[in-house]
Amino acid sequence: MFTDSHCHLTFPELSGDLAGVRAAMAAARVTRALCISTTMEEFPSVQALAVRFDNFWASAGVHPDSENVHEPSVDELVAATRLPRVVAVGETGLDYYQMQERKGGRTIADMAWQRTRFRTHIRAARTAGVPLIIHTRAASDDTLAILREEGEDGGQGSAGGVFHCFTETRAVARAALDMGFYVSLSGIVTFKNARELHEVATLVPDDRLLIETDAPYLAPVPHRGKLNTPAYVPHVAARLAELRGTTAERIGQITSDNFTRLFSRVST
Repeated sequence: MFTDSHCHLTFPELSGDLAGVRAAMAAARVTRALCISTTMEEFPSVQALAVRFDNFWASAGVHPDSENVHEPSVDELVAATRLPRVVAVGETGLDYYQMQERKGGRTIADMAWQRTRFRTHIRAARTAGVPLIIHTRAASDDTLAILREEGEDGGQGSAGGVFHCFTETRAVARAALDMGFYVSLSGIVTFKNARELHEVATLVPDDRLLIETDAPYLAPVPHRGKLNTPAYVPHVAARLAELRGTTAERIGQITSDNFTRLFSRVST
């Protein structure tokens, strides 16, 4: 019924209780989840989890905020996507907020290594013929510019993909949609103060919408501040249903259909 398009089940907050996580998913009618890689060191565990359970899939990539980790080449990422149940490259993108706020106030110029890594992931996704999972925070202008420079305009040969855990403006959402990308909304859309995101939630067409938890982070209301799990993704659907004037069940159905269409390998 519901699909969590982005979660981190190999993180220690959840990996020790997979049986409980899965039982809660089943009770909440969450039938599928995409498990996301944040480093190549983590990737084997992510992929093994997807192989172990027939309703999990995996991505291969390095989060933009990960430093002092192995930097994969295009060929290495492409090879990872050829492993069983790997359906995407990412999460990848740019995160200037984390670098500026947490790590010494570095400048945009200091983030050149992030931009290089992002280009590597884009090229790998296109070569492999799988979509990108894009993370962008405080870096939307550069994220969009690099995608355009790399030919991600929605045309033939584009990898496409999804802007996950979307927290940007309506203008950024419109630009992402115009480039052929999907937009995924997380538990943040249930927060009362996320007013601009509520507007974005009504902008995204039915056929470009995904939902996610980003578990173990960003638990939706009424669990805000607690440990998040894929079982909570129906709360995201329920809030979107309120904003879009429909039912949570319909949101669950259209986002599950979109998940299958975007990550086309899940049906094979």
